[in-house]
Amino acid sequence: MQLATLDYAIIIGFFILSLFIGVLVAKQSGKSSESFFLSGRNMPWWLLGFSMVATTFAADTPGLVTQLVRENGVSGNWVWWAMLLTGMLTVFFYAKLWRKSGINTDLEFYELRYSGKSAGFLRGFRAIYLGVVFNIITMAGVCLAGAKIANILLGIDQDTMLVISGVIIVFYSALGGLKGVLITDFIQFIIAMIGSVWATIYIIDLPEIGGLEALLTHQNVSDKLNILPDFSDSKAVITLLIIPFAVQWWSTWYPGAEPGGGGYIAQRMLAAKDERHATWATLFFNFAHYALRPWPWIIVGLASLVIFPSIESINTTFPDLSENMQGHDVAYAAMMTYLPAGLIGIVLTSLIAAFMSTISTQLNWGSSYIVNDLYARFLKPNSSEKEKVLVGRISTVILMIFAGLLSKYLSDAQEVFQLLLQIGAGTGLLFILRWFWDRINPYSEIAAMVISFIIALVFFVNGKLDTPWFELEGHWQLVIGVIITTLGWVIVTLLTKPTDENTLEKFNSLIFDSESKFYNIGYKVLAFFLGVIGTYSFLFSTGYFIYGKTVLASGLAILTLVCGLLLIKNWKKIS
Repeated sequence: MQLATLDYAIIIGFFILSLFIGVLVAKQSGKSSESFFLSGRNMPWWLLGFSMVATTFAADTPGLVTQLVRENGVSGNWVWWAMLLTGMLTVFFYAKLWRKSGINTDLEFYELRYSGKSAGFLRGFRAIYLGVVFNIITMAGVCLAGAKIANILLGIDQDTMLVISGVIIVFYSALGGLKGVLITDFIQFIIAMIGSVWATIYIIDLPEIGGLEALLTHQNVSDKLNILPDFSDSKAVITLLIIPFAVQWWSTWYPGAEPGGGGYIAQRMLAAKDERHATWATLFFNFAHYALRPWPWIIVGLASLVIFPSIESINTTFPDLSENMQGHDVAYAAMMTYLPAGLIGIVLTSLIAAFMSTISTQLNWGSSYIVNDLYARFLKPNSSEKEKVLVGRISTVILMIFAGLLSKYLSDAQEVFQLLLQIGAGTGLLFILRWFWDRINPYSEIAAMVISFIIALVFFVNGKLDTPWFELEGHWQLVIGVIITTLGWVIVTLLTKPTDENTLEKFNSLIFDSESKFYNIGYKVLAFFLGVIGTYSFLFSTGYFIYGKTVLASGLAILTLVCGLLLIKNWKKIS
């Protein structure tokens, strides 16, 4: 499609603003590694919360939601909606604990909680495993989605897109550190939401769609509207409800939904002004991520079934798409080609913003591991603060290069989503229990990582073979990975020695003060359920208002309000 001058002006203006922010905060961020990676630990909850939401609004997210809706209907989103339980667990049980630890990265936790050479090895191993390997896989998926969008909307190939966007992202990320990322994330989220909502309204009114009522009654859409899966379809119930709620949410480690907190979510909690700001930031993030954002993407996904009822219809309209860039996930970008000048500039900017916010966060988070948990811990312990910042900036560039290269070997958003889930399958329960079960030790964590990664690698390679060794659906692969990995690390835990008593006493004294580990546990459990019920109620209420079911929608809206009021009333006992 051809962009107008106004569209180019909007996109270029956004790029200039992002670069300007990086330059503006570069001096302050470069003072020390704590300033570069944690913004001096004085960030307010709302800025951190917006940054968390912006990061999880990646370029591949609208494509993933569109793919889920096209293949399984609205109820297909339960594969990620179920992760709300993971997020609320972090809010009410772990956000306060992370901020109280006072560490620089969540990997420092290992030498705070465990003792001996095994704790140091675990920290270094995890820095490479998460900061490099896992991080590059995550960014590669986002890069692939960005390349698909650029190919359809701008007509540029994958290599050109990666070079242009990579240079800009690396520039402001390497200069501005976490503070630069947080500020640009805030702006990017606002642009992204405006763009997605405005685009949805315009697309609904297209002559080909004919308005919201016509869309909801269209023969390609009417059987895709159910928020809950068809309970007469046992496979749908198992894959979309039973496995996500019975197994997935507590057992898998996934970026942005880590059981017990971790990754860039932990980085932002550690950067908060205090424990209260850390808790509020994660609460806002989970509400916004699961309740505020999904419906514009869902509606566009439904509309795409009218205009592009099959993959073949997309490929016919966009014949230049290479084979590895075809799939249901490109339907979102395909729908954006129907937008007029000016609006397409805003939407394209919002998608670019989504891409940049995720990549910049992953780069800063990954380089924080490389600097704090690998370079300064093992390679050069006496390195200066300026040297650490320099290594952080260099590693930012290297991570971006490898992510771009790997993106050329992936196929679609759902494949990346399932791969990341599989790699983290079975590790989640360990991350939940390690704060409270003293028996867990470094060997528990090493066993969990190694076992889950080997299983995921076997399943991934098998799926890429022309003649697979075995046939097994993705949800059963996840269950098998969870069972084997969980049994593996529990057995290793029971067969190896626990951390020494002095280390455990220091850890418990720092994190829990003189309180019991289970102080006010009843109120926290209550808050967990109120947060989950309130967020789901708002999500469903929005959907039913869109469907025209106002009585049901109003009842759910009232339930959201009740849950919110009860949380506020009991907040002191909770936090």
